[in-house]
Amino acid sequence: MAAPRTPPRDKPRFGPEDFARLQNVSRETLARLEAFVALLAKWQKAVNLVSRGDIEALWERHILDSAQLLDLLPLPPRGRDRVIADLGSGAGFPGLVLAIMGAGEVHLFESDARKCAFLAEAVRITKAPAAVHNLRIESIPERLPGFKADIVVARALAPLAKLIEYAVPLIEKSGVCLFLKGENIASELTAAKKLWNMRIEQLPSRTRRGGIILRIEDLTIERSDKPRQRRRPQ
Repeated sequence: MAAPRTPPRDKPRFGPEDFARLQNVSRETLARLEAFVALLAKWQKAVNLVSRGDIEALWERHILDSAQLLDLLPLPPRGRDRVIADLGSGAGFPGLVLAIMGAGEVHLFESDARKCAFLAEAVRITKAPAAVHNLRIESIPERLPGFKADIVVARALAPLAKLIEYAVPLIEKSGVCLFLKGENIASELTAAKKLWNMRIEQLPSRTRRGGIILRIEDLTIERSDKPRQRRRPQ
């Protein structure tokens, strides 16, 4: 008679100590992230900030997923901090996590007023260098004339071509876009390359199997589908 099978052990839950070990953060930074996570869990009861199943896996699916962008940021401009724009910030991923970890001056753009109220409270309790803007992304150039960011980030927001359309009016000429994407990115890349000139790098996500981080530079304002002028014969 075969021996009864031992039930499989549950995978240990990824928590703040695991995050601190991987990211090598200070105790102070970890405490601020823990305060952020506790606040999110509290507000989640009244406001749908993340999916219900993600509450038990916040440190890996959201905190670590956001923090992995830190090593991909360009160096700060001489004499000032980086300016980062997080489009469709939602519950603060990735922008607020980056701000808590000292990435620079972060602007969190979100159209949902309830989520903005949460973000404002999270910024207050964590003392993160971040500003919350209750704006639709399309209205940013009009509502914040002259605003420019060194880096534009977004996570699970829109197709790539649309993200680039959002980013172009907001980014410095030497700026970088960092977009967290899923594995089915090929069609989005094909569509975006028909409309925009850019230099693009695909990097594997550390937290999601098949996930991709797109690092985009050298975006041109003019679309590549415009007819090129013919050179006159010499």
